[in-house]
Amino acid sequence: MEQRTQCVALLFLSAVCVRAVFVEPAQPVTSLRSLAESVTRLPCRYQVEQEQKVVQVTWHKLLQDGTKEQIITAHFTDGHTEFGRYSGRVRFESSSPTENSALLIPNTEESDEGSYTCHITTFPNGNFETRITLTVWTLPISSLEPVVLVEGQSFREAASCRAVGRPQPRVSWDTDLPGQSRNHTTATSFSSRFSLHPLRSMNGKRLDCLVWHPTFKEPRRISNRLEVHYPPGATISSATENWFVGLEEAELTCNSVSYPKPTDIAWTWRGGALPNGTSVSAGKLSFSRALRLNDTGVYECVVTNNVGVGRAEYSLTVAGTSRSTDLTTDKLLLTIICSAAGGLVIIMVIIILLVNRHHRHRNKKLARQLSQKTEEVHTLSRQTSFRRLNSVSTDPRVQSEDYTSLRVDSRMKNSQMSLERPIYKGSQSTLCGKWGSPGGVEVDELGRPVVWHDGRESLRGTETEREKEARTRMVESYLKSSNMSLDSGLPSSLVPLKPQQDDGTGQREVDLGHLREGVSPDEEDWGPTPSEPDRDEDDGDGDCSAYKITEALTNHFYYSNGILRPKPHSNAILLHPKGQIV
Repeated sequence: MEQRTQCVALLFLSAVCVRAVFVEPAQPVTSLRSLAESVTRLPCRYQVEQEQKVVQVTWHKLLQDGTKEQIITAHFTDGHTEFGRYSGRVRFESSSPTENSALLIPNTEESDEGSYTCHITTFPNGNFETRITLTVWTLPISSLEPVVLVEGQSFREAASCRAVGRPQPRVSWDTDLPGQSRNHTTATSFSSRFSLHPLRSMNGKRLDCLVWHPTFKEPRRISNRLEVHYPPGATISSATENWFVGLEEAELTCNSVSYPKPTDIAWTWRGGALPNGTSVSAGKLSFSRALRLNDTGVYECVVTNNVGVGRAEYSLTVAGTSRSTDLTTDKLLLTIICSAAGGLVIIMVIIILLVNRHHRHRNKKLARQLSQKTEEVHTLSRQTSFRRLNSVSTDPRVQSEDYTSLRVDSRMKNSQMSLERPIYKGSQSTLCGKWGSPGGVEVDELGRPVVWHDGRESLRGTETEREKEARTRMVESYLKSSNMSLDSGLPSSLVPLKPQQDDGTGQREVDLGHLREGVSPDEEDWGPTPSEPDRDEDDGDGDCSAYKITEALTNHFYYSNGILRPKPHSNAILLHPKGQIV
């Protein structure tokens, strides 16, 4: 016996001293995690050295009391054997267990959780072993239990959610409802209850339960809608408000808002039965005949569900005539008014456009006429300038005979106008007063001879009445025998003055018609022309006029061959043949 015991001890010591080489697991003690109802793999592979061989592989489970429970064994010649409750539940991963000794549990259970050992027997090196600790998790099992609430109830539970799993799951609520939650936990379970005060506005609102677990990438959602029952709310509507005798297909509709849906809808009339010719269908009260006056009254709709009852009333008044005719007339009148207004607006727009167009056309026409007139004026001005250059000498000292005749004619006309001017006796602005010349010939502001009408008779007091009459007769005789007319200007036979060029001495020679005839103006006998003193302004007008005419003719004209000719004067006014004063 002692020798046998020593041999066993030596073998054990030799086995301990030999180093075991496992490919997997690499560590002598390894922890694994698996899910219930899934396949679990326990790895075990030994690395065989030269001249070494695996004889047997055995898997054991360590129990809580420290003992080992054999699960399966494989011998290199006898095959494998399963033991006890593991028979049919476990198997080797490889068909050659001595080469790959991994163990498979196809359907893992929570009871499979624990420590496992893989024991390898080799020859000649002995036995080797590795340990694996297995943890089994279970997916959470969750549930939600909703509670049906009724409007008007007190604060109470609305729903509860519970989840069971390994490790312990967690539960939360996803909702917008105002409420409170209470949680309760155990080693493997988690439960929560949500409570609130029920209102009809909460019916159908979201109240979801969220389950959290390490095996989930995101929480699992259990959808739920809060259910709150409340009694119906009834209303009555109609397609028309114009109720009149003879209206066809009239009807009233009863509308209700409730949860759950109404179980019954009833109609009453004045608290009693409905009138004949009416029917109720799907909440509608229909008149199968034309309305009558006796259909007037209060109609009531009663809606019922499993929570309560709702009521609504409608007062129907049937008129004797329809208001549709008045409405049609009003619509027609409104249409006419709108059409007339639209037509007026269109007419005004057309008128404005026409007036605008007329003014534009007129402005264009006036612009063209103005342009034409401007062109004509420019053309006439150029033609006039050409004629003036061709017909009139540019030397102001040399004037044509026609120009000289016009000057004499103009001066004679001005003298005639002076003779015909009205006379205002006693005024200093007349020719007999303010404008008289102190010596000899008296002229006005225009150089014309002044005809005295008053004031000179008083100065010629010594003249006899006979002399006055003789002078008057001489003037009248001259006027009768002369061919000059004071109204028509100078006669055509009158030879005009023709100025001569300056000879350089400052004196000018005057070539007059009477010089060519050999008659001097000084040789003409016009009668005595004594210088008389001024007469008083109180003398007669007739004598003054005759005297003034005689004096004017004597001082500024001379008579030659029956023709009255003007005397030459240095201040003579020459008129251009075209009527311009030079």
